[in-house]
Amino acid sequence: MTPRTKMGHTIARFRIRAAGGKRSHNLDLLVDTGLTYTWIDGGFLRGLGIVPTRRRRFETIEGRRAERRLGEAVVEYEGEAATTVVVFGRRTDAQVLGVHALEGLGPAVDPERKRLRKLPTVLAL
Repeated sequence: MTPRTKMGHTIARFRIRAAGGKRSHNLDLLVDTGLTYTWIDGGFLRGLGIVPTRRRRFETIEGRRAERRLGEAVVEYEGEAATTVVVFGRRTDAQVLGVHALEGLGPAVDPERKRLRKLPTVLAL
């Protein structure tokens, strides 16, 4: 599926699964290059066999504090797959793809067209 925009934001369809898992599901996620981790509903993740392995504290943009469980999932986009950290979100949390997953997959956000595009190379230092 081609990424689309909603209110000026890039939304793309990703396939999510547990590492080594056979069950997977497509999910449309807002792509946020200012967010470190990917936030997905915890019930959805557990349904795919993804288990939490630790907890982490977060501070929201509004200054509120939250504690959530973390795990690892495989995220796929246009034939590329990467293991990434996922936050077990609550029903009231937004579902968002963070930069950790985006960097692992390799595409970049095209800010003019509000879509993802494949990069021919990855920056190395």
